[in-house]
Amino acid sequence: MKKTHYSSIVVGLGVLLCLAFVVSVTLGRFPITLRQLLNALFFARSEVSDQLKAILFNVRLPRILLSCMVGCSLSAAGASYQGVFQNPMAAPDILGASSGAATGAALAILLELPGQMVMLFAFVFSLGTIALVMLVSRFARGEKLLGIILAGIMISSLTGAVTSYIKLVADPNNILPEITYWLMGSLAKTMPRDVIFAAVPMAIGLIPLVFLRWRINLLTLSDNEARTMGVNVGAVRFTVIVCATLITAASVSVSGLIGWVGLVVPHLLRRLVGNNYRHLLPASMIGGALFLLIVDDISRNLLITEIPIGILTSVVGAPFFLWLITRKKEVA
Repeated sequence: MKKTHYSSIVVGLGVLLCLAFVVSVTLGRFPITLRQLLNALFFARSEVSDQLKAILFNVRLPRILLSCMVGCSLSAAGASYQGVFQNPMAAPDILGASSGAATGAALAILLELPGQMVMLFAFVFSLGTIALVMLVSRFARGEKLLGIILAGIMISSLTGAVTSYIKLVADPNNILPEITYWLMGSLAKTMPRDVIFAAVPMAIGLIPLVFLRWRINLLTLSDNEARTMGVNVGAVRFTVIVCATLITAASVSVSGLIGWVGLVVPHLLRRLVGNNYRHLLPASMIGGALFLLIVDDISRNLLITEIPIGILTSVVGAPFFLWLITRKKEVA
């Protein structure tokens, strides 16, 4: 992949993301014109009504920012997992981060805790699930990566059973619908504090991944070959897994279960920029933000009643991924 070609793709994605961001701000039940947006942000704030300011700064901008952050994180996590596990089908929830978050959120909703505690429970349970997976995998026999994946499947099954039991005992009139809606994935109740809550762990996870992206390429080699090149394979693999898991946990805790982003977007960008993670990871981050932003716009504007974003990503993602894997053309 020529550097100029890669750069043009990344710049193009960045421009599209900026345009989509501006257009997204103007869309909604309460339309905001471009002039009103510029006045509210830069020029004549005194001429903008308090109602418009409240909608813009307390509802729309936080939601748009969070959709970009979640899309960026899920796509980066998916690309990272695919490199670490050398498996193109790897997704952000491969180690049970999503199922653990679902259990934590369902428990918090069952206990009728406030929204911030629901996010905190989801985040803590997600990280706890990953810690348990890594602990169990240490006792697994045979190949280490396979042991991690099998432990993730097992623990995900257990947390899924716990979530199902919580739904069984929940009040069917009030609590159960709220749990079900959370599990579908949505950004409808996003507040400015949610953006702040997610920003810190996402930054802690994404920054190391960006700096380690060229080393992810070496994980596709055998461990001995990578060591001869001066790479501590175990340390790199562990760091990438921890960082990808952290951003997955942060994403799921504020958005609910949103599938396919981390699987579809890296595959699509692979066809555009190649398999080199120096190029693929940044492109996947921008592409994931753009993808989820557009899907969220559809979610909140297509019908009178908002469609949970997790449903739309599945509707869009599954056929699109089928199209990707059935095409004969492969990336060199």
